Formats: sequence, structure tokens, C-alpha cells
Amino acid sequence: MKRKHLKHLAGTLLIFTMAFFVGAGAGKFVQSRKEKAVSASAEGNWGLSFPQEGQTPVGNATPDYLKQFGAYYVQNTDDKVLYLTFDAGYENGNTAPILDALKKHNAPATFFVVGNYISTSPDLVKRMVAEGHTVANHTNHHPDMSKISTKDAFAKELNDLEALYQQTTGQPMKKYYRPPQGKYSESNLKMANEMGYKTFFWSLAYVDWIQDKQPTKEEAFKKLLGRVHPGAIILLHSTSSTNAAILDELLTKYEEMGYTFKSLDDLVSTPVM
Repeated sequence: MKRKHLKHLAGTLLIFTMAFFVGAGAGKFVQSRKEKAVSASAEGNWGLSFPQEGQTPVGNATPDYLKQFGAYYVQNTDDKVLYLTFDAGYENGNTAPILDALKKHNAPATFFVVGNYISTSPDLVKRMVAEGHTVANHTNHHPDMSKISTKDAFAKELNDLEALYQQTTGQPMKKYYRPPQGKYSESNLKMANEMGYKTFFWSLAYVDWIQDKQPTKEEAFKKLLGRVHPGAIILLHSTSSTNAAILDELLTKYEEMGYTFKSLDDLVSTPVM
């Protein structure tokens, strides 16, 4: 019976696709502490549900579970602080206005980049660094890392990007890592931790990556304002024309709500819940 239950639970996790967990129909994902620990060790996609808007969402791994691997998805705090992060797979003209908005608000961000981005947009990478942002590891080729079982293959994806970044900027890459598409396994978390990496998921995102179906400003604000919460790690895509168009106004609205922006460096230097 126990084996059957675990099999069913693992199967449930596999249906947490990106569109599902950031969409409006996520529904409740309520489990006991023991069940969450079990689910966290299963291979699958990072998933969230929002039982109550404006409150910390429930992840399919607990903060305590992630902590043992140096991994994060949220900060346990009542302080109105936000952590801005961007996934950057390629450049299509939207990064510059995003950087302009961040500079205007003096808001530090972390850009999780892949090899293609560094190779094709070295000047933008250098601008990120010059303006005080963190450029972090999203792997060299953006594979499904949960399917990589050997430590050598896993390390090569991160090490090759590190080398490309240092060759481009003359600086070592900070050891912050985000699994492509949020796909992870417990063995991945262990491998990253053994390499000295901190792994970052997120507690707020929305469907902003589909190029021919960009969300409207109203749709973006509904998710990004309605679900914001203290200690949120926000995931946005730098390829989104909507994000480029609204970011200045979005950051203004966050500030009007009493929020401030900090870097992931601040997060890792404080205790995890």
C-alpha cells in the first residue's frame, strides 16, 4: 500500500508542467510535512500552488528540505523584500529596456544565462556586470538536467558556462544555479551542492515565455501584483516584450506597495525558513 501511494504521488508530480504551475488553474497542493519531503526527492518539475494570494505559495519541496542542499525558492520573512531574477536563453531586443528599468529603480537582479546568450550578446552580459547585477548559471546548453545521471556530465554543463563567462568578462562566475525549466532531481541538488553551487527555484512567475502569445499588461499585473508576497524570488524571462514594456511600472507599483529589492547575495546570507 505504501509503495502504491508513493508511486501515485510521484506520478502526480510529473504533471506539474510550467504552464500548469504558473497558470490560474494551479489549485491547491496541500500535503503533510512527511509527504512534501517524499515529493521533494522525486524527479519532476518545480511546482507551486497559491492557496491564498498575497501569501507565500506552497512548493513541491519544503524550504527545510531544500536547505540541506543549499537550495532556495523563497525567504521566510515578513519584511517586504523581493528578489528579481531573469532567465536569459537568447537575446531578442528586450534585455536593454529591462536593464534600463532596473537601473532607474536601483534594483539589483540576477540573470541566469545559457551559453548561447553569452556567445551572442557579450556586451549585454558585460553591461549586467557593470551595473551591479549578478550573472549566474542556467547551464551551457539548457538540457533537462534531471535526466543527467553522471556527475561528470552534470558538472560539464556548469563548468563550460563558467569558462565562457570568465573568458567574456574576465571574472569568475558566481556559483548560483537555476535548473532549466525547473526540472530537478535529488541527485542534481546534491551534485550542485557538492560543486559549491546554490540552487534557486522561484515563488512567483507567470507565462511570459511564449513569443507569439505574449500576455497583456493587465494579465501580467494580475499575476505579478496579485501573487506578490514578502521574500518572493520572482522569475521573469528577458525575452518577454511584455516584461520589457511593463517593468518600470511594475517596479513602481511594488515600491508603492512598500517593497524593496535585494540581491540573492542578501538572501543567502540570511537564514532559510
